[in-house]
Amino acid sequence: MSWLKWCVVFAFFGFTLTGCQLESEPKSLLDQIRERGVLRVGTLNNQLSYYIGADGPTGLDYELAQRFADKLNVKLEMKPAYTLSGLFPALQRNEIDIIAAGLTITPQRLKKFRPGPAYYYVSQQVVYKAGQWRPRNINNLLEQEQNVTVVAGSSHEAHLYELKKQFPELEWTANTKFDDDELLRQVANGELSYTIADSVDISLTQRIHPDLAVAFELTEDQPIAWFTARTTDDSLYGLIIEFFGKIKQSGKLAKLEEKYFGHVDSFDYVDTRAFIRALDKKLPRWESLFKKYADEFDWRLLAALSYQESHWNPKAVSPTGVRGLMMLTLPTAKSVGVKNRLDPEQSIRGGAEYLRRTLKRVPDSISKHEKIWFALASYNIGFGHMMDARRLTLRQGGDANSWADVKERLPLLRKRKYYKDTRYGYARGDEAQKYVENIRRYYQSIIGHESAQLAQERNDTDLNVDDIKTIEVTLPEASLSGAEPTTSADTKKLNSVAKN
Repeated sequence: MSWLKWCVVFAFFGFTLTGCQLESEPKSLLDQIRERGVLRVGTLNNQLSYYIGADGPTGLDYELAQRFADKLNVKLEMKPAYTLSGLFPALQRNEIDIIAAGLTITPQRLKKFRPGPAYYYVSQQVVYKAGQWRPRNINNLLEQEQNVTVVAGSSHEAHLYELKKQFPELEWTANTKFDDDELLRQVANGELSYTIADSVDISLTQRIHPDLAVAFELTEDQPIAWFTARTTDDSLYGLIIEFFGKIKQSGKLAKLEEKYFGHVDSFDYVDTRAFIRALDKKLPRWESLFKKYADEFDWRLLAALSYQESHWNPKAVSPTGVRGLMMLTLPTAKSVGVKNRLDPEQSIRGGAEYLRRTLKRVPDSISKHEKIWFALASYNIGFGHMMDARRLTLRQGGDANSWADVKERLPLLRKRKYYKDTRYGYARGDEAQKYVENIRRYYQSIIGHESAQLAQERNDTDLNVDDIKTIEVTLPEASLSGAEPTTSADTKKLNSVAKN
């Protein structure tokens, strides 16, 4: 065989081998997700991370996951586990790509899994039922030989193992059947003495179970993060880091966090107790009317507004002349065609219509899910004063389209130093701030109360702890759901006013 023929033969075999090697190279995690066309996200069913609400799926981790899936240009598939024990094994078996469930970074999890950037922080707290004996520290629990129940395999149990090195006599019960929410409910109902949970979860649960009380802090603040499998493939992990970096820098993450737990900073035990009683005794009487006139609104939001106004008392009358379930002024009642403000149906219809008209006036530069808070502030102190607060926010370097920024400036409308330079002058802005935040808390409490009732009816706690249900979801288009803010001429007007 000639030299030229040997070259041709070797070239052929070389090309073939190279082609085989290229074909056998494993695809990156990102390539696999894009080829599949689906991002599989493991999560937990709770009011903060992910749940199916009246308008479809919602939750902080759900919204973040939807944005990440959009970035990848793939569909989002949420895979909610009913308990923590099902999540990490599913990630190890490659049944999910990411865990997004509000989980803390622990040394044990770092050994096998890779956390993304922290997106908020929580502390671990020991909780008990108000009115019962309150321990002040671990020593108190040991002295009284009190038992603590925690979710098996949780970060709370991991911390107890660390504490056991310091307190060898420390014992606890590790529950494999229930999640944190159920254990918190059992403590509030007196079925358990103590449990440990994250601070944000406790604050949210107190809106439904006000008898839940914090005994003491067990840890300092700990980071919450998403988790991926620990592999040599950095493609997915790198994109998660980039995603959180951009969403933090843009301020979108702060807006999402404000949406889901910006209203849980304060807790009024007496008020919450009264509200929970009213949910069972008063709300059923008016629920059908709220649903009838809600239209594009969530009826529960309308109900929360009514409770803030009248505590669901159809004969309520204030010294200033407002009256009825929605506490309408006489001019407002006339403008929406209400002839008898003390008639419950007329009042609810009129209040819903007035809120609807107010919402339409809120600038489109404000994101859809925050527009309602600006509308409610206007419902309380007037549209002009709300716009003054936005202008003041802009002058002080804040974001006039962010409820978190504007609500901090509302109280300044009481102070002459600030209101003397506004267009509409003095206003009780601090009351408007509290007014809106109260409605947000009542609204979330109604949702939580309703969800708890449905869960009890379905006997969710009897499900297999290792079951994982798959639900394919897309971002709902319902009114008042989350959406990206759009620019408008209003922003330019505000800038012009602020400079003058």
